[in-house]
Amino acid sequence: MLALAGILFTVWSRGVQFRSFGKMLRVILGSRSNAGEGISSFQAFCISLASRVGTGNIAGVAIALALGGPGAIFWMWVMALIGMATAFTEATLAQLYKQPHHDGTFRGGPAYYIQRGLGSRGFGALFACLLIFTFGLSFNMVQANTIASVLESGHGISPTVTAVGLAILTGVIIFGGLKSIARVTEIVAPVMALVYFLLAVFVVLTSLPAVPGVISDIFRGAFGLDQALAGVAGGMAAALMNGVQRGMFSNEAGMGSAPNAAATATVSHPAHQGLIQAAGVFVDTIIVCTATATMILLAGPEIYTPGVTTREQAGAALTQNALASELGTWVVPVMTVLVFVFAFSSVLGNTTYAEINVDYLGGGRIGDIVLRTGVVIAVVVGALVSLSTVWSLADVAMTLMAVVNLIALFLLGKYAMATLRDLDRAPNVSDAEFDLDHLSQRPRGVLDEVWGPKPTPERTPQP
Repeated sequence: MLALAGILFTVWSRGVQFRSFGKMLRVILGSRSNAGEGISSFQAFCISLASRVGTGNIAGVAIALALGGPGAIFWMWVMALIGMATAFTEATLAQLYKQPHHDGTFRGGPAYYIQRGLGSRGFGALFACLLIFTFGLSFNMVQANTIASVLESGHGISPTVTAVGLAILTGVIIFGGLKSIARVTEIVAPVMALVYFLLAVFVVLTSLPAVPGVISDIFRGAFGLDQALAGVAGGMAAALMNGVQRGMFSNEAGMGSAPNAAATATVSHPAHQGLIQAAGVFVDTIIVCTATATMILLAGPEIYTPGVTTREQAGAALTQNALASELGTWVVPVMTVLVFVFAFSSVLGNTTYAEINVDYLGGGRIGDIVLRTGVVIAVVVGALVSLSTVWSLADVAMTLMAVVNLIALFLLGKYAMATLRDLDRAPNVSDAEFDLDHLSQRPRGVLDEVWGPKPTPERTPQP
């Protein structure tokens, strides 16, 4: 379903992720300041980037390599490139169907466009419940488990100590609310991705002669051409399955999570946020996941051997060990800090998504308190249970959530494409203004107070 959606929306949008890549950059760079009371487009991008760029990029890539071999990385790339069009579609729909919130921001996402666009409150509530469980509890357990694993393997810190520390830190920040999360993530998310990428660039430059061999391994493994891996790492089928699985966890395109952050932004055109969220998928997989894979594959057989390295030996510890073997043990504390920032910022982004869906279900302030308390409990449990338990739970949860969202995207995608055509007609993408009357087919359920005709200011009579 993910592959079908990516191909469909790539063709339908005439390759928006390729032909509009320059527009993506211009919209991101032009969205930093926000004079209104809401959240800027850049802040919304950083909230989604904070959730996307996390343990999926470090532990998830390592697990994909352990179970699917180097070829899994190729299929992660493919899913990301076509998934950018899916990410554009779901984020644009989230903007179209968003609604004002009492704190001066907006709320929206799949639950909202399912109810308003498809006229089904029950289907929307089902998605909201799945997302709250997946992101509020399951995925936050994964992030906490990764932090605990790295602290224990690299520094001998007990998971119990980590669990207590995470509970305190998480509670202090998430009880500050959505704007507090936005302020933290707009600083942390871009910096952590840049530092990690620069580390990878340094590793690549110092091991340049070995890079062509790494690229060859990725492509040969992707199509089952490496006979050494057949029946060991599983060949092409294992590469494809694990590449898609871990790629989905990492970039989240089509899962229905990032649209919850996309809807919170104050923008002049819904498609602006669609372009920005598509760029988030590119940053997550093509840049950050590739950085992780390259560092592991360059480390050599003493660190990683396809078909021999097991799932339990993988995770963030494998990435940390690969870096230490290439740069020295000094990098272990640096990597620990990076993993912590990656994972903890994902906890903040995940909590934002869950909070939006609690609001959708009418939970109010009490619902938010219950959710945040549940998040604190989830990070404690996640730090204490096994790696295989938390990842298996995450796989099942995200699959159920994605199926519901993809059905809605197939049915509502025409409105996102109409909105894209409206943006394409604008002479300047950054200054484009949207009006529902510009569309040939008005989307059902969109609020006039958000996207309707702007009132004409009254002229004061002159004496």
